Amino acid sequence: MAFTSILRKTANSLAPLAIRLTRVQRNYHSCIFTALNHGFQPQQPTVNRFYPNTLHFSTAVDSQKSASDESLLRVIESEIQCAEESDEYDQAEGTPSEFPFKIEDTPGLQTITLTREYDGELIKVNVHMPDLVTGEGEAEDDNDDDTEKPSKSNVPLVVNVSKKDGPSLEFNCTAYPDEITIDSLSVRNPNSEDELAYEGPDFYDLDENLQKAFHKYLEIRGIKPSTTNYLHEYMINKDGREYILWLKNLKKFIEE
Repeated sequence: MAFTSILRKTANSLAPLAIRLTRVQRNYHSCIFTALNHGFQPQQPTVNRFYPNTLHFSTAVDSQKSASDESLLRVIESEIQCAEESDEYDQAEGTPSEFPFKIEDTPGLQTITLTREYDGELIKVNVHMPDLVTGEGEAEDDNDDDTEKPSKSNVPLVVNVSKKDGPSLEFNCTAYPDEITIDSLSVRNPNSEDELAYEGPDFYDLDENLQKAFHKYLEIRGIKPSTTNYLHEYMINKDGREYILWLKNLKKFIEE
């Protein structure tokens, strides 16, 4: 009986402890579950917060782009104004009355075309943008070697002289102030614009009298210093006009 009484007391005293342990265990599992849920649940809010952040980033980028474009437009507009006010944009004087060619000038192109008819021949000249050289006077003074020609501003020309029948002559020339040089001379086949019927030797290897005769040949047909000096000024002005047109096209693109 005494032993039974002791067991009952021991059981009664252990019951609250077992209950407390069970509660602790349940609380522990509850904490683990809560912690696990807490660990997984942030993924949902993170996804939800992603889109507002993206929109904020996109808005910031758009704002930066707009500010950058506005700044670029201001610089372009300023450059246009400066170019229009510069001396280079001044229109060349009216075409001289003795100028023998008709000028075809298409805005946006790097060349102009001159045409004329002379004694049954069609003369066509492609005039390219000038190669400008600054400080020409200094270059001449500093050059002690008289055998070497100093660099000068020049305009490249391609002169084609053709007849109704037979091949045509094509001269590659360089026009300097008050001087024209012939760099090469080719004979072109009339049946093909690209095929050369005969390509002669280097022009400077020709007999000196033959070189002079070809210079005279071009002079009679209008390729002479008075013509090329005017073309030099004309092409400088065209270069300025084309630069302004280019700037305005850039401005139009950015504004759209």
